[in-house]
Amino acid sequence: MILTIDVGTTTFKGALFDSSGKLILSESLPMRMCSNGQASHECDPSQWADALSAICRKFAREGSIRAIVVSGNGPTLVPVLGKPVCETGSLKAPTAMARLWLDRRATAEAAEISTRMGLFVDASFSLPKALYLYRQERELYDRTLWFLSSFDFVNYLLTDQARAVLHAEDSQRWYWTDWMIQEIGLDTGKFPPFCKAGELVGEVTPLAADCLGLTAGTPVFAGGPDFFTSILGTGAVELGRVCDRSGTSEGINLCTVSPLDDSRLMTYLHPIKPYYNVSGIISTSGKAIGWAKDIFGFGQASFEKMYVEMAKAAPGAGGLVFLPYLSGERAPIWDPEARAVFNGLSLSSGVPEMLRAVAEGVCLAMRDVITVMEDLGGEVKQLRITGGPAESAFLNQLKADVTGKEVLVPAVQDAELVGSLVVALTALGDYPSLASAANDIVRIGSSYQPNPTVESTYTELFGQYRATYRNLKKARIGEGEIR
Repeated sequence: MILTIDVGTTTFKGALFDSSGKLILSESLPMRMCSNGQASHECDPSQWADALSAICRKFAREGSIRAIVVSGNGPTLVPVLGKPVCETGSLKAPTAMARLWLDRRATAEAAEISTRMGLFVDASFSLPKALYLYRQERELYDRTLWFLSSFDFVNYLLTDQARAVLHAEDSQRWYWTDWMIQEIGLDTGKFPPFCKAGELVGEVTPLAADCLGLTAGTPVFAGGPDFFTSILGTGAVELGRVCDRSGTSEGINLCTVSPLDDSRLMTYLHPIKPYYNVSGIISTSGKAIGWAKDIFGFGQASFEKMYVEMAKAAPGAGGLVFLPYLSGERAPIWDPEARAVFNGLSLSSGVPEMLRAVAEGVCLAMRDVITVMEDLGGEVKQLRITGGPAESAFLNQLKADVTGKEVLVPAVQDAELVGSLVVALTALGDYPSLASAANDIVRIGSSYQPNPTVESTYTELFGQYRATYRNLKKARIGEGEIR
């Protein structure tokens, strides 16, 4: 059997599969995020350690585990302060709070690095976060043994090996190089060596085996960022297929034959050679819907009950437009100062219209990314959806209607876990390639077609969506007036 793990922003998930891809057992544990409501977003890595221990002990009772693969959220920075230890039945390592991918305190550092390196570096990336620690929390920086990501940290607990998983050979500029580290005055010894997805990180140590009930020597293969394993776990391994990784954030990943070099998107080699992956990340998609759920009094109710309320409003929400920029925005505008807004409120705007506008705003943000991809020559044939929101038929249909694209939902919706299975079975030699493994293992559970009767409604709303942000930005930076 294969054990796969995903370190999510709000959940820690594990799954046990047999070698044919059949799901044997799964577990999902909630994680707490600490936020100050502004730029600071952190998580205590001891939560991940406790969840890892609980899942491994439970799954180990099911039988022999051939291999382990871990994926996770990012770019998240974990300052690791010491070696793994077993404490009260939990495998831990001393750390400071992890700076989550949402954390944007390092805006000034990102701007400085971008200027000095001659390339765009966002405040969410690892290097600006490390520079921020060096300048603002020097004592913690000096005590740090390693800077690891969320999934690298779990691999470290299991193997006692510090490695940074590089998801593509040409993606190092989004991480760091020795030259970049030295250029800004940091210590290269705190940044671990890279390994590639599918390579052996190490083996489960005797300490980890005794603490977690695993077998010492079990191979741990590099998984990588959640978007990478989600691409494989949705079967987005052919041209024109998009993996829409839906959760707290939204990752739009298109398989193309050539790179689409544009600062609004990120382009690097696809998991499947010789293709490219063109990526656009929306910062707060599911987070925006969860925010609306709390704000409008559905906090303890199910999401489905809220979607029923949304459906009471007509498509277009009476002309109400919502920008889902609750924590700045990444693709395609890359504006950390962008903020969420309702535009078009009137006396006829009720709770159903406002709720629907939030969901439509998330879908319009997706259309914004997809439109940029297509304007640059990319071909988007279908969206393959994964993540918690994929459980909603209402939201899946809304995505199809707003984007105008066919939406497919895999039978197993935790694509990060399925993608890690694809990595493991390929690394073990059960399949000759990642593509063959993904096409064989991934099955589609349901599909949604765009409704042509609402096409003009959402085309008009999309124009208003883009204009709302453009005019607000002009007003903010003093380049013009809102019209």
